[in-house]
Amino acid sequence: MAYVITDACISCGACEPECPVNVISAGEDKYVIDADGCIDCGACANVCPVDAPVQQ
Repeated sequence: MAYVITDACISCGACEPECPVNVISAGEDKYVIDADGCIDCGACANVCPVDAPVQQ
């Protein structure tokens, strides 16, 4: 499994520095996670103010 960032993302950027494997980046409308590199740690979900990252 991996995390994905849903449309609830408000592009605040809180998740990006928390990712220990640096697979989160800013997209056009929201941040995105490279699912191939995600280690399913949940660090992004723990800091997101709108619960945008979810396990897929």
